[in-house]
Amino acid sequence: MTYEYILADVRGSGDRKTGLITLNRPKQLNALNDGLMNELGAALEAFDLDESIGCIVITGSEKAFAAGADIAAMASFSYMDAYKGDYITRNWETIRSIRKPVIAAVAGFALGGGCELAMMCDIVIAADNARFGQPEIKLGVIPGAGGTQRLTRLVGPSRAKDLIFTGRFVKADEALAIGLVDRVVAADKVYDEAAEWAAQFAGAATYALRAAKETIDRGLEVDLETGLGIERQQFAALFATEDRTIGMQSFVESGPGKARFVGR
Repeated sequence: MTYEYILADVRGSGDRKTGLITLNRPKQLNALNDGLMNELGAALEAFDLDESIGCIVITGSEKAFAAGADIAAMASFSYMDAYKGDYITRNWETIRSIRKPVIAAVAGFALGGGCELAMMCDIVIAADNARFGQPEIKLGVIPGAGGTQRLTRLVGPSRAKDLIFTGRFVKADEALAIGLVDRVVAADKVYDEAAEWAAQFAGAATYALRAAKETIDRGLEVDLETGLGIERQQFAALFATEDRTIGMQSFVESGPGKARFVGR
């Protein structure tokens, strides 16, 4: 498939590769518009269905992961334009339905919608030049693609209010300290670090990995008792997989960490 606003590539070799999606609107600092988000959703779903892909990395440029939503496209909106067309959330939540691990490799600006996009990923690896923020308040609005909710869950209500009320930018070291990102590396190493983290899933037990991701994500949305019920159901379901049989037999016969999974 040919894309206008992103680049999609497959990296690695063997049975389990990494899908790489690069946001590609350099003149707009990768501002997120409808077209880009439609293409991002399509690429994510294609990689999710490809059994040779073990993990997905989303990245941008050295200057910007994504500097926010496309404000020029929204400037003339009325209330009904913003609400009835579901402009902000249409296709933005596709990333949350992806069953494979998704890593954000962030350099430069990740602001507004860009910060929200990073927070939708399972792991965020940031370059030391990265800058995060939810500056929507300076436009007279609030975050609209999950910023008020995901940021609060990641850093706590007090810090979330500080960032959202003031709209200030957060450097990579502070983002790491407050739990907004998971790792900080040199700017020229951010993709390599993400690729290395992704590579460990080359021989993973596919359905166990999917079950772990779904259980964690769904558990965050419910009370503890319901979350434990989801966990028990997923745990039992994995006994129907070939990888569970392989993993347990390998452990009994050869010890831990030596199983060669087949993804079934």
